[in-house]
Amino acid sequence: GLGVAIAGHWSWLMILLAFLTSGFVATKWKYAEKKSRGFNEGKEGERDWTNVLANGGVPLFISLLALYTQNWQDLLPIFSASVAVAASDTFASEFGCLDHRVRMITTFKRCKPGVNGGFSPSGQLAAFVGSGFIALFSAALGTILDAEALSQPVHFIIGVTVIGFIGCQIDSVLGAVLENRGYIGKGTVNSLAITSGAIIAWFLLPIMSN
Repeated sequence: GLGVAIAGHWSWLMILLAFLTSGFVATKWKYAEKKSRGFNEGKEGERDWTNVLANGGVPLFISLLALYTQNWQDLLPIFSASVAVAASDTFASEFGCLDHRVRMITTFKRCKPGVNGGFSPSGQLAAFVGSGFIALFSAALGTILDAEALSQPVHFIIGVTVIGFIGCQIDSVLGAVLENRGYIGKGTVNSLAITSGAIIAWFLLPIMSN
């Protein structure tokens, strides 16, 4: 967080904190039931350093890039999109794990809740809400700061929301294809999904800001 604030911009730290706060709320939602069914992480829902690195590594890299280019405004959509992917995935997992209507994203066959690559209607809705929350929060901050990337706020909000949601789907596919087979771990899956969101945002930057 300190690296993001110093290298990127203080508003980026606020976006990161918005994700952490909303993620905490999502984690604590019906936590007792999650714990009884083995869907919890840690003893009280806490994440370890690998999760922090997986979700914060890409935003930190984008912040360092902003420091190098001295242009945080143009990189705001990319940073926001990377955080939106993390929020979308967190919301999908925490709100969707108790939904019994789960199907595997690669085959669309029914599977058990909590399985990597599984998705449910409530999880997909939560993923969209989580991504949209970060998009709206980022847009509000960018508008207040009169950031150039918010010259078309509607495009910005739609772009970040959709990219965050797509990144969540990429996370599920990677989980089903690679994590379930033991090729990579959860942290790597998260990092790759967030990276994909940042890359998509990079290519869509002209559309999102013009």
